[in-house]
Amino acid sequence: MAPLNQKRILLGVSGGVAAYKAVEVLRRLQRMGAEVRVVMTAAATKFIQPLTFEALSHHRVYADLFPEEGDPDVIHVRLGGWADLVLIAPATANLIGKMANGLADDLLSCVLLATRAPVMLAPAMETRMYEHPAVRRNLGRLREAGYRVVDAEVGELASGAHGMGRLAAPERIVEAVVGELGRSDAFCGRRIVVTAGRTEEDIDPVRFLTNRSTGKMGYAVARQARLRGGDVVLISGPSSLDVPPGVEVVRVRTVAEMREATTEAFQGADALIMTAAVLDFRPQQVAASKIKKAEEGLRLDLIPTEDFLVDLGACKGERVVVGFAMETEDGVANARKKLEAKRLDLIVLNDLTVRGAGFGVDTNVVSLIDRRGNTEALPRMSKIEVADRILDWVARRWQ
Repeated sequence: MAPLNQKRILLGVSGGVAAYKAVEVLRRLQRMGAEVRVVMTAAATKFIQPLTFEALSHHRVYADLFPEEGDPDVIHVRLGGWADLVLIAPATANLIGKMANGLADDLLSCVLLATRAPVMLAPAMETRMYEHPAVRRNLGRLREAGYRVVDAEVGELASGAHGMGRLAAPERIVEAVVGELGRSDAFCGRRIVVTAGRTEEDIDPVRFLTNRSTGKMGYAVARQARLRGGDVVLISGPSSLDVPPGVEVVRVRTVAEMREATTEAFQGADALIMTAAVLDFRPQQVAASKIKKAEEGLRLDLIPTEDFLVDLGACKGERVVVGFAMETEDGVANARKKLEAKRLDLIVLNDLTVRGAGFGVDTNVVSLIDRRGNTEALPRMSKIEVADRILDWVARRWQ
């Protein structure tokens, strides 16, 4: 089930250049299962047309405080009562000031006073405005009042300057919404170990073998498992990704380091989800000094690394073990062989030849293959959604 399934989110868009990014926020919320309706300030409509949001949300966009003549609807009360959460993205300095001081002179600010739903805001403005004492004071007041703030980022601004004040990335904003509304206790009391990213094996002091894994799939699984209330240990190879909130991380680099950390964490685990792209080979010898360039070229003798998932699968007992198979040919057949050889409960087949799948992208195309012979081919979806489908399977297995 999508983490925001049947959740009702009122998206407030105020008047800044970053208003166009609210379209991507809307789409990501919908992919998470949410029903989204949009309220715009008059200034926001100068930056982006309401029709864009209407076409994507399939609902009327609200911008006027006063209804048409003969319409008795009290719009701000109705919308405030409808929402499970009100999200303001972008939130301008002007709107933040009104929120902090209880002012209401347009539809969006009236909704914010009328609602009893949680309110989340994502500020966006020029650096000097963002750092102005009045803005900092107003944001502080809102935090103290219980408002959730998705802090701005450093980046290129509308003026062309580079600094603090850029709207948080849409995925960060949506992740915060999921953290507020999508949290559950389904995995409460369960310890889940997730491996992620690549491993590296040295050739000499300056060179090493590795692969293209960025860790996005594993980090998504760790994030979603934590949102379900799990006690999550993320064993990560080199990666530039941010560690999901509330997740314990163990940093490793080589296959041997990942084996040691995973084996130790597995002792107290209820489930192991092995998304890491562990190297199959390593150099037979590692040079003590930098290998010099030579006319005759360079020959490397590679030997297989130990597949420690075989050992973990053999001693798993009642623990659930999920593996990944990245294939470029005969995917299902090869995945089934790995499922049996490693005594896995589930293997996730990732066909790298399919568009939208593989390393370094936000989407994936996978098939779930279990020990009973069932195969479920999933369409292309975000890695967050894939993570949820895997965790749904684990939850059913425990039940």
